[in-house]
Amino acid sequence: MSKKFSIFLTSLFCAFIGGMAVISLLLPDKDFSPLENRFLQKPPKLSADSLKSGKFMEDAEDYVSDHLLGRDLWVAMKAWSERLSGKKENNGVYFGSHNTLINRVETPAPSKLETDMGYVDALVGNVSVPVYFGLIPSAAEIWKDRLPAGAPTADEKSIIDQLYFSTGASTIDLYGALASHSGEDIYYRTDHHWTSLGAFYGANAIFEALGLEPLRLEDYQKTTVTDQFNGTSFSTSGVRWLPPDQIDTYVPDDGIQVTSWFKGTPEEGSLYVDSYLDVKDKYSYFLGGRQPLCVVEKAGSTGPKALIIRDSYSDSLTPFLTERFSEIHLIDPRDNLSSIKNYVEQNNIDTVLVLYSFANFATDSNLFVLSR
Repeated sequence: MSKKFSIFLTSLFCAFIGGMAVISLLLPDKDFSPLENRFLQKPPKLSADSLKSGKFMEDAEDYVSDHLLGRDLWVAMKAWSERLSGKKENNGVYFGSHNTLINRVETPAPSKLETDMGYVDALVGNVSVPVYFGLIPSAAEIWKDRLPAGAPTADEKSIIDQLYFSTGASTIDLYGALASHSGEDIYYRTDHHWTSLGAFYGANAIFEALGLEPLRLEDYQKTTVTDQFNGTSFSTSGVRWLPPDQIDTYVPDDGIQVTSWFKGTPEEGSLYVDSYLDVKDKYSYFLGGRQPLCVVEKAGSTGPKALIIRDSYSDSLTPFLTERFSEIHLIDPRDNLSSIKNYVEQNNIDTVLVLYSFANFATDSNLFVLSR
């Protein structure tokens, strides 16, 4: 390579980097990335403390990375390069078979699990109604056959069995309900949640544990509300070459009244919120997404009243639960620190369900609410 050509390449590279930097600085900042489904880093605040601690430089690096011209393209190219180099994972998401993205699940610390199970048992002792405890295994457990060979992930079944054995609460065999249908589309391929079909099998596991009549799938008509769903695993992994998922519903919302507390005050909600089908976060179509409290009532039903201490898996589960419960009260401890004991007494709750996905239960820092 001649000296002139080397100078030319160096100049071209510098011009490219400089041009990218200038254009990125001139472009208006974005607050949110729909493709990655997250808020972007805001401009860092300069102070003596932030400079000394190194936080200013960390925030500045994140800010530049988040607002780089063509960021979505670079994220996709990184994922492609990881794939072409033979890697089976990117950003904690495995490239599974059958066009499936599967989140790696870390093994939780035994001390955290022991503490959290203490909160569950405290709830059992605090209320005068039955308490049921259910952990929903992830796709990494149920779809192990889709994982790359040797891919490390938590032994969820073993841990769930240990936790079920240790608790004073009644337990719900969600693992068995899902594992027996592992050949079906019970999880999304691009998202960590279960599908409506998976939620159907989960609902029947709950009904079986409570001694209620199970549902029959043949009694329902499946309706596909969108076939353009790219979920959180899609966003995290950077993978852009997989076909999107579809979202289905089975239970109509006739005779259902939903009250939501998105902002701390009651407002009319809905079992299905169609406006979310037009945005990236399509899973929030179910109940409208994360909220501190949601109450779902079915007109004319004489079934029991259930309180669910929940995460987002319960959003797509709730339509099926309306078939057996007259009222379903959903509390999210991430946003609602109210006394569970008082809520049960004030609302004449008949049964309490602590229902979490395994991954969320292993990482949630608000489970102390159960003991209140």
